Amino acid sequence: PRIIDENGQSPANSIAELTELELNGRKQWISLRGWDQDKPVLLFLAGGPGGTQMAAVRHELAELERHFVVVNWDQPGSGKSYAAAKTADITADTYIEDGLALTEYLLERFSEEKIYLVGESWGSALGVFLVGRDPESYHALIGVAQMVDFAETEELDYAKAWEIAAAAGDTAILKQLEENGLPPYYGRDVAWKSAVYLNYLSAVMAADPKIHNPGYNTFRDIGSAEYGLLDKINYVRGILNTFNHVYQQLYEIDLRTDYARLEAPVYFFLGRQDLNAPTALAEDYAEVLDAPAKGIVWFEHSGHSPWINERQKFVEEVLACFSAE
Repeated sequence: PRIIDENGQSPANSIAELTELELNGRKQWISLRGWDQDKPVLLFLAGGPGGTQMAAVRHELAELERHFVVVNWDQPGSGKSYAAAKTADITADTYIEDGLALTEYLLERFSEEKIYLVGESWGSALGVFLVGRDPESYHALIGVAQMVDFAETEELDYAKAWEIAAAAGDTAILKQLEENGLPPYYGRDVAWKSAVYLNYLSAVMAADPKIHNPGYNTFRDIGSAEYGLLDKINYVRGILNTFNHVYQQLYEIDLRTDYARLEAPVYFFLGRQDLNAPTALAEDYAEVLDAPAKGIVWFEHSGHSPWINERQKFVEEVLACFSAE
């Protein structure tokens, strides 16, 4: 959809574009949206691995398009880029290599020296990887629902789901958790086993009155103009197949030791009620991280998705952090 101003017109220098690129020999899709193509570039890194938030970001964070050229990237194995690589061939390095290639494309296309990064959940870790590899290309990174240690996150999520289910007498969930055993999981059933506690915790957050505007509007997003029929199918396939294959490769990563020094400013946007990405791990990381600037911004009425739960505050805090750079 076009950028439309208050008079129903598209600003003269606006951009609203879906573009297919070849990144390291892999065909992938990005969206570019902004009221003014001369504004700074902000690359949004979706959660997953295997998730696409191209439509969700347009719906939830349209206000950012007034201040940036907002770029959304369907990473290999997700949404419009599901077929970019065989699922069995995708690794964390695939995302890093292609993310760096995409950054290079954006720098050249918009004649910028640096771009801004916002990464959500898995995308927050990917953002750290990119800054770690090429800090000179990025003004700053905002990690939303920051992932830190993937294996420890799964263990804590499992324990939290068990605690809540036991207190609520949810015997069906307890039975499933017991049958699956303690994470981390490996093999072909990672997505299904993880979904037991992740979906349960998501449901708990969705019912929490302290969280505003809870959850994704999945039917709205999957029905959006960005996605054709095959993309809609791959929207789901990415969440299942790509997540299943890639996530178990991430268990050895701990940003507190692997990326304890970053040469660009880093800010963590954390939902106070987040049950999926334990905020204690992000606090630990913020404590040990050596960076030119760093900080935590708390969202008191948010769970795992502050950019949805408190989108107006989110935009204001993005502008505050990035204007400081």
